[in-house]
Amino acid sequence: MAIRRRGGLNHGKLDQVVANARRDKEDRDKGYRERALKLYPWVCGRCTREFTLQNLSELTVHHRNHNHDDNPLDGSNWELLCLFCHDDEHSRYNNADLYGKDSSTRAAISTHKAFSGLESLLKKNQ
Repeated sequence: MAIRRRGGLNHGKLDQVVANARRDKEDRDKGYRERALKLYPWVCGRCTREFTLQNLSELTVHHRNHNHDDNPLDGSNWELLCLFCHDDEHSRYNNADLYGKDSSTRAAISTHKAFSGLESLLKKNQ
């Protein structure tokens, strides 16, 4: 949806809408991030890398159910992950949507034995 004025787009108003949306997102993120950092130790939940004030910006809050608006006060939907593990988690989630839930959903193991009667045939020809 484009915001138009006579003669074209109103870039000033569009820029303001985008800036407001970004500010609102940052405010929302800051709120649950601060709470999560108070609730949990500064350790990645996957690789167990420890963080200090110097590198705390590399520790992210992951929403376990992937819903960024689900922020219970007890932190039950959050998990602290380093940037690398967080990216890996989201790529696995996206791949599961594209290719199936996990590797165990692949086709069942075949029960057909292609060479089951070969031994008896070879013995016959000797």
